Amino acid sequence: MASHIVGYPRMGPKRELKFALESFWDGKSSAEDLQKVSADLRASIWKQMADAGIKFIPSNTFSYYDHVLDTTAMLGAVPPRYNWAGGEIGFDTYFSMARGNASVPAMEMTKWFDTNYHFIVPELGPDVKFSYASHKAVTEYKEAKALGVETVPVLVGPVSYLLLSKPAKGVEKSFPLLSLLDKILPIYKEVISELKGAGASWIQFDEPNLVMDLESHQLEAFTKAYAELESCFGGLNVLVETYFADIPAEAFKTLTALKGVTAFGFDLIRGTKSIDLIKGGFPSGKYLFAGVVDGRNIWANDLAGSLSTLKSLEDIVGKDKLVVSTSCSLLHTAVDLVNETKLDNEIKSWLAFAAQKVVEVNALAKALCGQKDEAFFSANAAAQASRKSSPRVTNESVQKAAAALKGSDHRRATNVSARLDAQQKKLNLPVLPTTTIGSFPQTVELRRVRREYKANKISEEEYVKAIKEEISKVVKLQEELDIDVLVHGEPERNDMVEYFGEQLSGFAFTANGWVQSYGSRCVKPPIIYGDVSRPKPMTVFWSSAAQGMTKRPMKGMLTGPVTILNWSFVRNDQPRFETCYQIALAIKDEVEDLEKANINVIQIDEAALREGLPLRKAEHAFYLNWAVHSFRITNCGVQNTTQIHTHMCYSNFNDIIHSIIDMDADVITIENSRSDEKLLSVFREGVKYGAGIGPGVYDIHSPRIPSTEEIADRVNKMLAVLDTNILWVNPDCGLKTRKYTEVKPALENMVSAAKLIRTQLASAK
Repeated sequence: MASHIVGYPRMGPKRELKFALESFWDGKSSAEDLQKVSADLRASIWKQMADAGIKFIPSNTFSYYDHVLDTTAMLGAVPPRYNWAGGEIGFDTYFSMARGNASVPAMEMTKWFDTNYHFIVPELGPDVKFSYASHKAVTEYKEAKALGVETVPVLVGPVSYLLLSKPAKGVEKSFPLLSLLDKILPIYKEVISELKGAGASWIQFDEPNLVMDLESHQLEAFTKAYAELESCFGGLNVLVETYFADIPAEAFKTLTALKGVTAFGFDLIRGTKSIDLIKGGFPSGKYLFAGVVDGRNIWANDLAGSLSTLKSLEDIVGKDKLVVSTSCSLLHTAVDLVNETKLDNEIKSWLAFAAQKVVEVNALAKALCGQKDEAFFSANAAAQASRKSSPRVTNESVQKAAAALKGSDHRRATNVSARLDAQQKKLNLPVLPTTTIGSFPQTVELRRVRREYKANKISEEEYVKAIKEEISKVVKLQEELDIDVLVHGEPERNDMVEYFGEQLSGFAFTANGWVQSYGSRCVKPPIIYGDVSRPKPMTVFWSSAAQGMTKRPMKGMLTGPVTILNWSFVRNDQPRFETCYQIALAIKDEVEDLEKANINVIQIDEAALREGLPLRKAEHAFYLNWAVHSFRITNCGVQNTTQIHTHMCYSNFNDIIHSIIDMDADVITIENSRSDEKLLSVFREGVKYGAGIGPGVYDIHSPRIPSTEEIADRVNKMLAVLDTNILWVNPDCGLKTRKYTEVKPALENMVSAAKLIRTQLASAK
């Protein structure tokens, strides 16, 4: 019985790639240094999987930024603004597309399906001259082969690539991206030919768009693409991998009828209904790659349950055609539980990170072959039983409070228009008020202070003094810049979700459970293992201290319940909405304590609300109902004069704009600039929005500093579709990843642009 891994984390167990990338970007190391770190990581990953007994080991899943951008490079689909002269794409062009440079902005970045991983969106049109411009897939296959490891090269499938793209600027929005299929398939053929020549016997095409709601012409594109590629599949086994949801019946028919395809992969964790389709008619003689080990969560597999599922599938496809696999790439999990020395043994026994999931996959494959490791299965069963019966998982009072939420929609007593009037009387803000999203740059010194405090190397008194000094600097800078509504900069927080999770019951934390979000950006998701409550106030001390340093309004900064949920590893023993309601009640307590402490503006970030939207439209309404309800629970009890802000970033919001309105926040700040002001099209199409809104005026994920004129131009575009009295001026997102040398001039220009337009508006009256 064979075993397979869809993909593996790239950053390394100690975030080696992150530090190598940042050193290279800062000019402190060479391209050769970066390539050496990367090669060492790949070698280690391949060896680990080979030593664990995995038969189908992936290659070309490593990336310096993201795998969709790698495909854009492979196809030579570089937008003209980057002045690429042809030939093999190097780091300069590659990273300019990802991050922008001093003269041109980056390409749009958005979420990878319903995960917290991001990808750079390809910009395509009829005039793109595709060419084979990155040989990475072949190079990495040869690299593994030279180390004695046979791998399965992984490519983003041609149809999913086009469906994940967008029309380039200047191209009609209605441009049919699938019309480019005939232009990119010749390059895929070149890549396949080179891989065959290098000795590859298997190739994996990732076509995750097959789990989406597709129209007939989109399904036909898959049939057309693989029929065209079939001519170069001779001598190869071809796997088409799907993941993240059930595959619809029509897509299943299309997939399993693809010409030249040897094997089909399914996510049987988030796509349990796919099992019925497989049982109803799987093509004879084809391989089934059964994704029974969860690639998106960190709970140990229920080996006995998975083995039962696999045996039922074995009866359908045959013993020699069943391959045990992960549900998706392990990119979405932490790297190795071995690195967790501080987790207590009970919780640790419930978990499996990427390295442990590799072992689980192989153990299941061996068990199917009659080589069951009884001790391993027995220990797993004991851990499963321990988790079900542990008293630390259940809190009866929390469950009662959450159950009592039923029967109310938790709306504030007055409408948003009346609330905004009351808030303006209290806050006395100018037209086009300026603010930032929350965080300010996290300096080396600041990180040192937090690290030493956690290691008990400095006292609490020293820590508080240092953090207050940092807050004072941030407040003073904002006052000098003449920003209207201030933030304290979040110097006490390394991560917005981790910070709150550390202070809520029912959460556990890792020391090295890092997961890549995009580029070098890593997050360390908390683990929600039990019922959630707030033992004591979490932010009131710092917000009160910051408000005491200024007469201007100071925002209290919180992370919303849906974002805490979606950016955590969530317990899988109860519905997600139940956990979300518990978190909402905890945040509600915090909001009300901030209000009592005279914090008049409170921001409850829901950056990940759109991210959790199910991939299938039939499931949207249920999710949006409980997600929006959870947000409203947090602030339903505050006074009219308390202004509630929320923030969202890096997703396509246009299709959920009515749910965003239904959140009933007083002000929403939302990513806009990097997505080419896509958000504004919703208002051009007639959607009425009566609350305050701040579409981001510049992209904080790029080091580029926008000019006053550029920002003013963006604001004027907003004023063409939004009322003057509701528009706010702010960056796209928090500033923690930037340097002060970038932040200060960018904010200076932002405030100058707001003042310029205020003057123009006043003179036009």
